[in-house]
Amino acid sequence: MSEKLTKNERRAQAREQARKMQEQRRRKERVRKGLTIGGIVVAAVAIVAIVAVVIVNSIRPAGPGPENMASNGIVIGQDFVAERTAATAPEAEPTPTEPRDDIIQIEIYQDYMCPVCGAFDETNRATLEQLLSTGAATVEIHPISILDRASLGTKYSTRSASAAACVGEFAPDQFWAFNSAMYDAQPAENTAGLSNDEIVGVAETAGIDVSGGLADCIRETRFGSWAEDATVRAGTQPLPGTDGVVADRTPTVIVNGQQYPGSPSDAAGFQAFVTATAGQLTGGGETATPEPTPSEG
Repeated sequence: MSEKLTKNERRAQAREQARKMQEQRRRKERVRKGLTIGGIVVAAVAIVAIVAVVIVNSIRPAGPGPENMASNGIVIGQDFVAERTAATAPEAEPTPTEPRDDIIQIEIYQDYMCPVCGAFDETNRATLEQLLSTGAATVEIHPISILDRASLGTKYSTRSASAAACVGEFAPDQFWAFNSAMYDAQPAENTAGLSNDEIVGVAETAGIDVSGGLADCIRETRFGSWAEDATVRAGTQPLPGTDGVVADRTPTVIVNGQQYPGSPSDAAGFQAFVTATAGQLTGGGETATPEPTPSEG
């Protein structure tokens, strides 16, 4: 049988028990505060990182546009030689190509994923090449990206438009060859499209030297933001030299300020439209009109 504790001993025991319980509560409190503070610190670091990215992106200056595409398009002239223009300054407005009354000026707003654009190219490439070879016309190609939704999240339209801008800057006189090769290798809608490395390969098959920065420009989608801005501008603002036409669909084809209203797959209709437009020129010089293609007999 245990000895009965005295009053003083019971008090001492109670005080010791209370001290131990208090110390235990303090330890738990310290742990809880440590976890809370740690969580706050982690969250704060994450917020700071996010804010830093937003700030950096917001203060990062917009890059210049591609060289030789001051109008957001590249003008191909006789013998497929491109007109040279300086790069558009960051956030500056594009400079529209000056209208002429002595030559046919054809503008094509196109998306490399667009099957109807591919049909227009297949049907009318020979006609356009004849006009370019003879110097009867210029062809101004505007790469835009309205079909990113049709490439399974890879943004092929933007990437291919950016690649075209890279070619415009690094190899402008080979742009027509690249443009044709891109349609020859055109992927179907609702596929991932070509990878950037494969686009580099397309440029090589077109006989373009991709060294000297061209391959890197294509691989890093250097002009992606430019392509997106050009697409918004073309689809929401009247195209220069037209009566309020906007390129909200592809292909949008303009001949001396007039929109081609016919089928992209009607070679005879397009040739007739170009011929009629050429007849309205007032420059006084002779303008060659396209001959019918062999397929039309």
